[in-house]
Amino acid sequence: MKKLISIIEDIVKYGLNPNLEIEEKKEDLEKCLVQFYACSFNIEYIFDENDYEDFDKSIFPEIRENVRSNFPDFDFYHSILNNSKIFEKLEIGTGDANDDLSDIIYDLLEIKWRNENNSESDALWFFELIFRSHTQQHLIDLLNFMKSKN
Repeated sequence: MKKLISIIEDIVKYGLNPNLEIEEKKEDLEKCLVQFYACSFNIEYIFDENDYEDFDKSIFPEIRENVRSNFPDFDFYHSILNNSKIFEKLEIGTGDANDDLSDIIYDLLEIKWRNENNSESDALWFFELIFRSHTQQHLIDLLNFMKSKN
């Protein structure tokens, strides 16, 4: 869990602090996102049946603005919505790299908060749940956007 929390802290700094002065900022973020993705393959926990308080996203109201200040060129992009259906007409969608990273950061902050305020098992359970249903797609889309900007 210590390694996961360290990776989370390396990513969320971009949403908690405006105008960070970090060399190779995009490379640092990309490396951290890939490390976080790798952690998703090793989630093990015992289900925690306690009833805990819910995470309150409103305690971090400036995430999107801080992400924008740290990555001003994170903007809109096109994506193919049905890319596994080769012979059908392509469906094009629009994504937002700023929104992708902001949503990732909110998810990571909740994992960290659950670990600090609820239990390690609750944090890992939430990590598995939110990663497969939400964070993973934002992460893949963001990495693809970053690659296409190179």
